[in-house]
Amino acid sequence: MKTAHDLVAAAKARVNEVDLTAADAAIQAADVLIDVREADEFQAGHIPGAINIPRGLLEFKLSNDPVLSARDQKLVLYCKNSGRSALAASSLQEMGYLDVLSILGGFDAWAEAGKPVAGAALPPFE
Repeated sequence: MKTAHDLVAAAKARVNEVDLTAADAAIQAADVLIDVREADEFQAGHIPGAINIPRGLLEFKLSNDPVLSARDQKLVLYCKNSGRSALAASSLQEMGYLDVLSILGGFDAWAEAGKPVAGAALPPFE
């Protein structure tokens, strides 16, 4: 019987991960930057330019959106700490996507490194 950790480890062995030193260049070269976290996580803060497609909807959304269904586009994925994005990248590779990267360490590593973060601003309290 496998655990979630086992599944993530197996996915990480199959996918290409990019570390933070190469993440900016990978994002610049990407056709689409996808945050696979849940909507509330995305709203709390995300990498600028990312679109939010939660992990549970990813395969369906990409299959049904003509803009996202091209298998040769460059996709960069991330989540909180790179577990969900590794699973998502593996799934997309199985679907025939040819150029999929996952950001190693995910959003947590990105934010901790002081890289730019977009998100909902708090309303002013006056």
